[in-house]
Formats: sequence, C-alpha cells, structure tokens
Amino acid sequence: MASASKNRRSRKRRPDAAGAAAKPASTGASKSASAAASKARQKQPPGASTRRSERPQAPWHPLPLSEILILIGAIATVVALRHHPEERALMVVGLVVVGIGTFEVTWREHSSGFRSHTILLALVPVLAFHSLAIAIASAFTNPTVLFSIVLLPFDFALFVFCFKLLRARFLDARQLRTLGHR
Repeated sequence: MASASKNRRSRKRRPDAAGAAAKPASTGASKSASAAASKARQKQPPGASTRRSERPQAPWHPLPLSEILILIGAIATVVALRHHPEERALMVVGLVVVGIGTFEVTWREHSSGFRSHTILLALVPVLAFHSLAIAIASAFTNPTVLFSIVLLPFDFALFVFCFKLLRARFLDARQLRTLGHR
C-alpha cells in the first residue's frame, strides 16, 4: 500500500501572471516578458482590477456605507423587536434600511461579474409586484389568500423573465472581468 502512494505523480500548478512576473528571470527573453507584464499592470487605471478574486469597490470606496446601513438597520430592527414590539414603524424602517444596504452590495457584485446573485435580485421585483398588488387590492377590498394564489403565476413569470435578464448580464460581466477589461 505504501509503494502505491509513492508512485503517484504530483501535479504542478501553473504560475499566475503576478507570480510569474515576481520571480527573477534567468534569460533575456523572460526578462523582457516580465518587464512587459509589469508595464501592462502599470498602464491600468487605478481601481481597475483584472483579478477575479477582488471584490468591486463602491463609488464611495473609503466609506463602508452599505455595511453601515446594514448595521444601523439591524440595530433598529432588534431595538424594535425587544423594546417596542407593538410599534411596527421602527421595525419596518430597520428592515428597509437593511434591504437597501444588502441590495446595493449584491447589485454591485452581480453587475461587475464578481459573484452571481441572480436569484436574490430576481426576487426583488417579484416581491415589489406582489406587495403592490396586495396593497392596491387592500385599498378596495379585503384580499384573501385566494388572491395571493391567483398572483402566483404572474409572480413566477416575472421571476423567470428577471432571472434570464440578470443571468445574461452576469455572464457578460464575468466574461469582461475574466478578460481583464473591467
């Protein structure tokens, strides 16, 4: 059994562009190749990233605005639940603020090709449509559960439509990110 493990061949990892440029070159041709690679990195505008592992920066980059919104909304929601359970306004405000911060982060990551949030983003218009339909129906009558069931095919159609659009947008952005144009 031990002899079988000795005969296994190890795989070598291919060096990435940054690692290859950082190694000292021994020949003249490889020196010029590493110099060309470092020049290409220097020509990129600041903030442009060709690495797929870097999270996209917000337009207000030094300030973590989305994270602050999520924290404030979470605190407001917890305060509303613990100290004022009968007051729904503070809880609704807290949940809306958390939703805005979360939506901004997910949209930024999705539209830049960093990480796919297709399902979450496709559910946002469905939630808005369903809530608006219930609110309008509530203005005229008392909507029943049957009304929500009738809305389900429309919700599903809207979800599928948004899913396809968002997925195509993500794949385009991912391709641009992989090629280094973003």
